[in-house]
Amino acid sequence: MSGLLLNGMRHSLRLSQGGNVGALGIFPGGVLEQRRFRKHWKPEFRWLRSKKVIKIKIPNLNEKPGDLTEDEMKSRLRERGLLPPRPWMERPFYISCTGGIFEPYVPPEGDGKMSSITKEGAKQKFEFIEKKSKSMMALRKIRNFEEDFDPPVFCKEAEQIYIKIHELMAQKEKYKIREFVTERAYPEIMHNVRDKTIHWRFLKSLDYPRLVHARCTDMISKDNIYAQVTVRFHTQQLLAIYDRFGRLLHGSEILAKDVLEYVVFERHMSHEYGTWRLHEKIIPDWMPPKEPGPVTYRVDDTPPPALEPTQEEATDSVAVTKPEDTGAKVATV
Repeated sequence: MSGLLLNGMRHSLRLSQGGNVGALGIFPGGVLEQRRFRKHWKPEFRWLRSKKVIKIKIPNLNEKPGDLTEDEMKSRLRERGLLPPRPWMERPFYISCTGGIFEPYVPPEGDGKMSSITKEGAKQKFEFIEKKSKSMMALRKIRNFEEDFDPPVFCKEAEQIYIKIHELMAQKEKYKIREFVTERAYPEIMHNVRDKTIHWRFLKSLDYPRLVHARCTDMISKDNIYAQVTVRFHTQQLLAIYDRFGRLLHGSEILAKDVLEYVVFERHMSHEYGTWRLHEKIIPDWMPPKEPGPVTYRVDDTPPPALEPTQEEATDSVAVTKPEDTGAKVATV
């Protein structure tokens, strides 16, 4: 590299002895004039060197789109090779779950209290057999996607999911619980546990969990299948709910209660990695309304301060004063 520079310097420095100063020479006084060639020493690749530099047109950053007219805006877009923007009328949505229960199961009145030997219990059994045909067709469609689906085995898995969800609710694990509930049930669950302390414990099952209802439906296309199954749980639980001040709102930590619930589980069957998740709970119309939370308060060990007498009490009391020799005494009548 240094040799090339010296070679260029030799060609660029010239000395004119006769005082004839040309393009390169000596000024009067013997001062050398130094010049460098503008051309590259090897003009063979001139075309390739010209491609190293790309000339671009810098846009005017101070130009605001609102100040341009419609024709000017079209010309700017045509210069840049862009299409005019269209109004975005579509609304994005997430279809990993449905928005509710399709063909919800109607629990028979008095379920969990009537025996199958009685007249009402036998009637419930007969109605359950009538509705079983549609559920069997839905189970057949579920087995097209999940070949090993077995209702008794699934009910045991659903019971474990049911217990896990309630434990996560009590711990307020808002990220872990997303694996077991659908996007439809998640906001309702998190709203119900806000500003509350929950003590929940699963004791035992009074009856085996049973699949009582199954339905399948499609969305947007015939291949996009969603399945919903309703599982009947008859269990014994402990539940106590406290507000943010520690006051008891519902239940008790020592009193166990029998709970009969109909829980809907859903799965996106067309999704290869879809799982069964809790979707909603069915509350029958014949169920009595919930009792309001008891009004509780905290009892302090220290006695409350004495109240000052009111104006009416002060007027009713009469002060009697004896002479000074016997001493001042006050009697209240």
